[in-house]
Amino acid sequence: MVTGIQDLYEYNRWANRRLLAVTARLTPAQLGRDLGSSFPSVHDTLVHMLYAEWIWLSRWEGTSRTGIPVDWDLSTHEAILGAWGVVESELAAFVSDLTDERLQAPLRYTNTQGTPFSTPLVHLMRHVVNHASYHRGQIVSMLRQLGVEPVATDMVLFYLERGGQV
Repeated sequence: MVTGIQDLYEYNRWANRRLLAVTARLTPAQLGRDLGSSFPSVHDTLVHMLYAEWIWLSRWEGTSRTGIPVDWDLSTHEAILGAWGVVESELAAFVSDLTDERLQAPLRYTNTQGTPFSTPLVHLMRHVVNHASYHRGQIVSMLRQLGVEPVATDMVLFYLERGGQV
């Protein structure tokens, strides 16, 4: 089970990096343009994705947070990249230390509204990658709306680039 989750998170890092490389080429006006998605802009969607990975990692490490850290300045793409790099490194360290037992054990946490939950860690970790895939797809649509060539983040491409069989 651990190998599967580690593989899934390697894919997630790969896909996020591909997306961030394309969004780095957007102008501030393109990043902030309201495109009518669930999060209005590319910028807002990236911030949401980053926040989600950070808050879930915090929960997995035993801290139930209630919001984005007040000292985070995510006003520019460069700032998002900086924070993303920190969260990505911490997440990679967490994933590398997993055991099957830990993945199968229930994790108790409180959501941002204060509601307590208990769910097997493996389910939560799968959720986070699925969540990121959903929002990467939204950003791909936004890029098309902006007239920008989107990037493919399909899992099959990840495996092909790694030289693996599909």
